[in-house]
Amino acid sequence: MEIEFEHRTAAHCEDGVTANLLRFYGYDYSEPLIFGLSASLYFVHLPFINLAGFPVTSFRPLPGVIFARVTRLLGFKIRKTVFLNRKNAVRKLDTLINRGTPAGCVVGMYFLPYMPLEYRFHFNAHNICVIGKEGDNYLISDPVATEKVTISSRDLLRARFSKGTYPPFGKLYWIKSLPENEPDIKKLVHAAIKKNCHRMIHEPGPVPFVGVNAFNYLGNKIPKFPKIYGDRKAALHLAQLIRMMEEIGTGGAGFRFLYAAFLQEAAEITGIHELNDFSLHLTDIGDQWRIFASEAGRICKNRSQEGVDYQTIGNHLKAIGQQENRFFTGLDKLIKSK
Repeated sequence: MEIEFEHRTAAHCEDGVTANLLRFYGYDYSEPLIFGLSASLYFVHLPFINLAGFPVTSFRPLPGVIFARVTRLLGFKIRKTVFLNRKNAVRKLDTLINRGTPAGCVVGMYFLPYMPLEYRFHFNAHNICVIGKEGDNYLISDPVATEKVTISSRDLLRARFSKGTYPPFGKLYWIKSLPENEPDIKKLVHAAIKKNCHRMIHEPGPVPFVGVNAFNYLGNKIPKFPKIYGDRKAALHLAQLIRMMEEIGTGGAGFRFLYAAFLQEAAEITGIHELNDFSLHLTDIGDQWRIFASEAGRICKNRSQEGVDYQTIGNHLKAIGQQENRFFTGLDKLIKSK
């Protein structure tokens, strides 16, 4: 059985699954709008949580939050569940498919055979949508794939119950019912921008590793990597940071570009044309993230240009933080005046 489901690619997996699921039910929202409504442009460095042996640096909230926030704002009722028993996990997914209900699924990327080898690493927060089953194979809409793909029941089960940091435990989520009233997108966009600014510049308070505070915190730590870890482990630590930025969950620059596109759309929706200027500003910041990643990558490979070292990129990160602080402070002032 195959559910009649339109597959579209996306920059980020959870945004893509959310947008595709909403479109299935007749609500055609863009990926940037989905991301912007969730108010999910973050920056955190968490020294007390490890991934692959190194502290977690993230540019978004925990997996599942974007889908939950957006559907709640728009008035959808959803269901989500995890499983301790694998047979129950298979049975529930098959029941949803047989009912014609597409199901979002959280999986470990390492066990997805259709992924290119360079992307098959142990990351347990990738989102896909299961849209059919033929024999022993499931039909998948994966937002990072150009077309619908198939996966064996064995491989999908391994991916749903992959081990390691943040194991998914077979997590499924789906839409149960539609909004009773048409969502007021203009009002929701205005509130979402205000909330994202608050989360980046006000909510962290004195906490040093969250929001705009995290830039100085991590920027001051990076120059100390060689002394703390030694040359080899310092390079691995930096490589893990780049992977979190550029490969896992879209990354620093990618999310900045996505939010910049949202601000362009928001300018049209709300009539606040100054948002176009903030969109350009954030695009410039995204470019700085790309340069930072490139410089850090050269250091990891021992190919850095003269004058570029751990101290240089630490300073660069703090400079990006200053730009983001100005950006969110200005955006906060603008949106509160309207």
